[in-house]
Amino acid sequence: MIETSEQLKQFLDSAAAKHGGAPCAVDTEADSLHRYTESLCLIQFAIGKDIELIDPLAVEDLSPLMSFLQGRIVWMHGADYDMTMFKREFKDIPDVVYDTQIGARLLGIRQFGLGNLVEHYFDIKLAKTSQKADWGKRPLSEKMVTYALDDVRYLIEMGETIIVKLRELGRFEWFLESCEDARTKVLTRSGEREDPWRISGSGKLSPKGLALLRALWYWRDGEAKAWDRPTFMVCGNKQLISWCLELLEGKTPKLPGHYRQGRRQRFAEALAEARSLSEQEWPQRIKGQRTRRPTDFDNKLDALMSRRNQAAQKLDIDPSLIASRAALEALAGAQQDGAEMLLNWQKKLLKLEL
Repeated sequence: MIETSEQLKQFLDSAAAKHGGAPCAVDTEADSLHRYTESLCLIQFAIGKDIELIDPLAVEDLSPLMSFLQGRIVWMHGADYDMTMFKREFKDIPDVVYDTQIGARLLGIRQFGLGNLVEHYFDIKLAKTSQKADWGKRPLSEKMVTYALDDVRYLIEMGETIIVKLRELGRFEWFLESCEDARTKVLTRSGEREDPWRISGSGKLSPKGLALLRALWYWRDGEAKAWDRPTFMVCGNKQLISWCLELLEGKTPKLPGHYRQGRRQRFAEALAEARSLSEQEWPQRIKGQRTRRPTDFDNKLDALMSRRNQAAQKLDIDPSLIASRAALEALAGAQQDGAEMLLNWQKKLLKLEL
């Protein structure tokens, strides 16, 4: 485990001298299942046959790692989460990120989890025992170390195999465009949500119900923050919605038996505050913008769906890779953003004008 800035610099200098500009592989582990505020707890790094674990909780200066990664191919698997962690930690993402999951899906592989792909390409079954481990704890157990190393051990060789096959099938350019699009989306994604309390299921609540939900959401958030645990450990989103529906029916929610008196009291206080609001202070439902669909919308959508599905069947890939239903509906409805939802290779397959 690399635990100091000096160790990190020495390792990266040695890797640069030994491997030049060779591709590398990166994975990350965080403690989102165990803490209120998620922290980057581990970085797994591979180049050539060298694999190292880097401890971001101990290393004071991680900037040499980002400098090392820039300008070279960085392999990740299911890269969205890892790129998000890099953006949060470094305020940046490596210039070139290749995702083995994207590549495998473009080859028509339906089971594309890392374990599935390692078994597919190497006939090796990876252990899954540490998926939900607390990566913020030290020292790491032997099982956790093995699990972490295996996350990057096979990525480079697997990625090279995938690229060969993508080139053979004429899909490598699709892969490049898809990976760059995924990277751009993470870079431009806003970290803050407006009205984060508007969770799944809130759309069926009345304004009074929304006022209750907002109060209970912030109650839960405060409990989780004080406890330093994820919010789901206080209660889940479905439970919040269920409590609000009960309250609207005049019922008294039954709180879990393990809640202590202080938490119960703060729950009651949150409800009392919500109930004290006037109707003018209640949140309003979000009204979706209805767009008038052309009279031939259904025919156009059916034609696009048919074109997409035929192309997917011919290529032996998941139809959603070519276009989501939402994108096809936007196209059929002549919405301006319809074509913008698709990449160039997807437009070509659908025979749309670029």
